[in-house]
Amino acid sequence: MISTDMWIPYESDVEAIADLGDYITTDIEISWLPNLDDLMKGYARNFRPGIGGPPLNVALAIEVASIDHISEANMEYTMTVFLRQIWKDERLSYNHTNKTLGLDSRFVDKLWLPDTYIVNAKSAWFHDVTVENKLIRLQPNGVILYSIRITSTISCDMDLTKYPMDEQECMLDLESYGYSADDIVYNWSDNQDQIHGLDQIQLAQFTITNYYFVTEMTNFKSAGQFPRLSLHFQLRRNRGVYIIQSYMPSILLVAMSWVSFWISQSAVPARVSLGITTVLTMTTLMISARKSLPRASAIKALDVYFWICYIFVFAALVEYAFAHFNADYMRKQRAKIKANKSCVEAVKRNGKDAIVLFSLSAAGMNQEFLMSNRLHRAHTILHGDEIKNGKTRANKHNSKSSNKLTLKSVFKRIDSDTIDIYARAVFPAAFAAVNVIYWVAYTM
Repeated sequence: MISTDMWIPYESDVEAIADLGDYITTDIEISWLPNLDDLMKGYARNFRPGIGGPPLNVALAIEVASIDHISEANMEYTMTVFLRQIWKDERLSYNHTNKTLGLDSRFVDKLWLPDTYIVNAKSAWFHDVTVENKLIRLQPNGVILYSIRITSTISCDMDLTKYPMDEQECMLDLESYGYSADDIVYNWSDNQDQIHGLDQIQLAQFTITNYYFVTEMTNFKSAGQFPRLSLHFQLRRNRGVYIIQSYMPSILLVAMSWVSFWISQSAVPARVSLGITTVLTMTTLMISARKSLPRASAIKALDVYFWICYIFVFAALVEYAFAHFNADYMRKQRAKIKANKSCVEAVKRNGKDAIVLFSLSAAGMNQEFLMSNRLHRAHTILHGDEIKNGKTRANKHNSKSSNKLTLKSVFKRIDSDTIDIYARAVFPAAFAAVNVIYWVAYTM
């Protein structure tokens, strides 16, 4: 019985093994390789090259592999880079050949290395799958190329005042941790005129618009000056996702609150439920949008827009409350006027009966009227001035009452249906005007 676990070679595997056998049996000339043990004799990895002399020049080059995550809540970003450092160590020079040696990454542990670190890193780690991602090359004149792959979470101070119409500038700062400017001088590599890989990176929320390099010296009072190289890259936020997820729902909620202007005033449950639903939905949208943002005191552009929409939604609810109150008031006024009219009609009916009784006693009153007329003439002569003053006061009273009537006619109450008609035009026009001001202010 043949075991199923037995490996059966394919034809291609047989050919590869045959080629390998030919390679192994071939006499390869490796006499040009320098003896590393001889190079390392007397080598002190604890001291920098040229100690006691001028500062060592270390050239840096960066290639960006990826920018994985940019977090506004933590104000940080995660970046994977290939960091290449070049310096000259004459202690490792050889004259056996003019070829460059590519050495095993384990040989790094035997060499002196610059103590370069990322100043604004929160955390960082090396990659070690399938082996440590380190590269070292040695040239005959002692020039060393050391390349490592690093992933680091780096802090980035962000100004979120114009969020999500903002542009941010993040930095990657590289500095020597223990060697001051008297021992090491950093500079960008001659071929580092651009960052390889950065132009091809596609980010979900940002677009890289520009980048530049900075070389500076940082001064520490207790330790002296330290060389620092910085990579600055500018990010512009992509607004499309925020327009779809935040702005468009807010606009639709405001427009939905205007539907109540076309619903009858008598449909109280429909209009009240619509107003409360839009207010609560707007509140939920505001809370959910702020979960991904830091609890900063600065007012953001998105917060301003949410509050604009919230005010318009709440104003639509208040408009119905005002219109409904006005309708109730007008209804009570009409009922009061109707009651007054019924009272006047009752008085008129009673007045007709009084006229009949008055006509029967008119003949007896004529004689009394003549006597009273004579007395009235005498009274008029004696008190003429008082009568004139009384007429003047009466005219003033009549003018005041006429003024009151004209003011009431000017400031008369508007019908509740008319309020809804005005709101149908005023609310959309005001919202459109505020939107124009908002977008001009935050995008210009």
